[in-house]
Amino acid sequence: MKERTLILTLFCLLAGLACVVATQDEEGGTAPAYQVVHGWPSLPDGYALGQVVGVDVDSQNRVWVFHRAARPVLCIDGETGEILSSFGDDMFENEHGLAVDADDNVWVTDADTHVVQKYSPEGELLMALGIKGEAAEDEMRFNKPTDVEVAPDGSIYVTDGYGNNRVVKLDSDGTFVTAWGTRGTESGEFDTPHGIAIGGDGRVYIADRGNSRMQVFDADGKFLSEWKSDEIGRPWGVDITADGNLVVADGGDLTNTAYDRNGALLMTADGEVIERWGSYGSQDGQFYWAHDIAAGADGAVYVTDVNVGMRVQKFVRR
Repeated sequence: MKERTLILTLFCLLAGLACVVATQDEEGGTAPAYQVVHGWPSLPDGYALGQVVGVDVDSQNRVWVFHRAARPVLCIDGETGEILSSFGDDMFENEHGLAVDADDNVWVTDADTHVVQKYSPEGELLMALGIKGEAAEDEMRFNKPTDVEVAPDGSIYVTDGYGNNRVVKLDSDGTFVTAWGTRGTESGEFDTPHGIAIGGDGRVYIADRGNSRMQVFDADGKFLSEWKSDEIGRPWGVDITADGNLVVADGGDLTNTAYDRNGALLMTADGEVIERWGSYGSQDGQFYWAHDIAAGADGAVYVTDVNVGMRVQKFVRR
C-alpha cells in the first residue's frame, strides 16, 4: 500500500505542543517528518570520521564538518555527500565548535588551546582570537571555548563554555565588546553554554547544556526568555533555518546507558516545538550524544554524533 500523508493535530494545553506533520507507513504506524538520507556522506574507501563535533552549511550548499581525526575540517557536497576539500592536519588539539559566516569563511574553536580561529574556505588562517595556551576570563582570553557564531552585522559571539560559563561578544575586527554569564542556574547564568545561533533579528540563542534548557538574549546579552521541558531535553547544539525557525540537537544526559535520550527538534523562534525526531542508538537516524546541528537553505538538517556513532547524518522532510 502506498504511503499516505496523515496530518495529526495534537492539542495539549499542559505541554503546549505544536502541530506535528507525520506520515503513515505501510503498517499503519506514524513516522517522523524528517527522514535520514541513507549513504550520506559518501566517504572514500578506507577513510573514517572521528568524533564529529561541529557542522554548518555555506551559501553553496557545501557542508563543513569538524571532527577529531585526519583531515579535521571537511567540505562535503550537500547533495552528493562527496568530500570536496579538507584542511587542518596537525593544527588543532581539541576540535569543538564550527560555524560558517555570510562570506563562507569557516570559524572553529579549539577547546584545549583556548582559541577561536577564522579560515578562508581554502584553509588560510584569517583571524585568531584568544591567546594560544592561555586560559583566563578577561577581554583577551578564553577558557575552553565551545562554539562560535557570526551575526548578520559581522559581530562575533563565542560561548566560552567549559571553563568560564559565559558568552563573549566581539566586533567584526575581533575587538572585545561585552560578555555576560557566570556559572549557575538562574536566568542569564549557565552550566556549560555549548551551542549558539543568531537570529536575523539579532536574538542570541544559547544551548545551555548543563541546565537542560535553551536561553534567549538580545544582541547585547539582555535576558529575554528560557525554554525547558522534557520534550526539549538537554540541548547541545542549535542553528537557524532559512525561514527563521530553530533546529536543536538534544544530546542526552551523558549516562551512556541504553535508555538515554537523544533526538533532534524543529522549533519556532518563540520556543514552540514543531517536530521531534530520532532516538538513542547507533542505527541510521539514531544518535549517541548528538553534538551539533545545522540547517541548509534547502531545508536539509545535519546532525553530528560525537561518541559511538562518530558520524554526521543528513535528514530531509518526507
